[in-house]
Amino acid sequence: MPTIQLVRVSGDFGFLTTDEQGHEIKQDSSPESGGNNFGSRPMQLLLSALAGCSGIDVISILKKQRQELKDFKMTVDGEREKGKDLSLWKTIHIHFQLYGDIDADKAGRAIELAINKYCSVAETLRLAGATITTQVTINE
Repeated sequence: MPTIQLVRVSGDFGFLTTDEQGHEIKQDSSPESGGNNFGSRPMQLLLSALAGCSGIDVISILKKQRQELKDFKMTVDGEREKGKDLSLWKTIHIHFQLYGDIDADKAGRAIELAINKYCSVAETLRLAGATITTQVTINE
């Protein structure tokens, strides 16, 4: 069973989380909320998790399609609900930047499968009400 341990290490809200493998993530609140910019905001980490989950899936699918992926980058932008104490992600846009000898149709299919079938983080965010859109560029 995955286990995360959290300890406070910086100011009021500067946390260090460690998983059972010893991997660490620094978290903090914004300075406006009393934090010190020690680490990422927890809601930003959800976008980071979406990037990692869908990135792994896209690359795995492209490899199975025998596409020659030389480099891979992503940008994830999100907008949260306004005026609510529980401010969930409302819209999320993912821009996949692929480099190499890659067929555009296969890239599009890989992204569609990753976001709509395989990435558990994407499904979690969708079930919470987020709309996820994607864009892909190849060798740009």
